[in-house]
Amino acid sequence: MVLIAITIIVVSLLSNEIGFVLGDIGTATSYEPPYLPTKCNGNRQDQFPPGNLFVSVSEGLWDNGAACGRRYRLRCLSGNNKPCKDGTIDVRVVDFCRKSPCPSTILLSNDAFSSVSYSPSAKINVEYIQI
Repeated sequence: MVLIAITIIVVSLLSNEIGFVLGDIGTATSYEPPYLPTKCNGNRQDQFPPGNLFVSVSEGLWDNGAACGRRYRLRCLSGNNKPCKDGTIDVRVVDFCRKSPCPSTILLSNDAFSSVSYSPSAKINVEYIQI
C-alpha cells in the first residue's frame, strides 16, 4: 500500500514537471526547397496547405504512401539551447524523406519549422498526433 502511494506521488510530481504526452514522440528537422516534385502529388502546387505548413516523413510514418495527405498536430518538446516556441501547428504530409538515412522522423518545411522553433538548423524533439 505504501509503495502504491509513493508511486502515485512520484507520477504526480513528474507529470507536473514534464507534462503529459498524448501523441507519439519523434524528432524533427527543417528541409529546404525545392519542394517539388513530391512523392505524393508530383508537381501539383495545390498539394501545399495554406501557410506552407507541410512535412516530409520518414519510413516509419510513410506507410507505403498511405501517409500522403495525412494531417498531424505537432509541438516542439525540447532540443539544444531551448529552441521551442509555445503552441502547436497542424501540418500535412506531402512527401517521403529524400535522404537516406532520413535525418529525423519528420522533416518540416521552413515555414512549419519556424512556427515551432527559434533555431532554423536545430534537431528538435516533437510530439505529434494524427488529426
